[in-house]
Amino acid sequence: MIHRILTTLGLLVLLVLLPVLEIRDTHVFNPDWPPHARLHEVWQLTTNAGVSLVGLWLVWKRGAVQLASVLGLCMIGGALVAHGLAPAYGGALTYSGGPGGIILGVPAAVIVPLAACLTFIAAILLDRRGPRSTA
Repeated sequence: MIHRILTTLGLLVLLVLLPVLEIRDTHVFNPDWPPHARLHEVWQLTTNAGVSLVGLWLVWKRGAVQLASVLGLCMIGGALVAHGLAPAYGGALTYSGGPGGIILGVPAAVIVPLAACLTFIAAILLDRRGPRSTA
């Protein structure tokens, strides 16, 4: 059961937390962002929400924790990859005047995606150890 809860928590980051953090003047309604960048932001948020809903269905109706966790890893792991590649394409974790911060030497914008990735990995490992059903 804990593997289902971990996967659910990770998916809720994508379905609820990120939209709450990003549907505001720092991202979606940021007047400094080009309209096309805002379109991509909304596209990413709605795609993540839709895939997260599919993931929740997989976890709770099909018992497919590993598949749902892999989907979650692909979505939130992409944020970590984007952060890692930011110097190559001129991206940044924060913008001038925007929120930022460092927690234990790690940029705050990396903590949530990293924690979500770890919950998905833990769910996969716990699910692999659990009993197999034929359902």
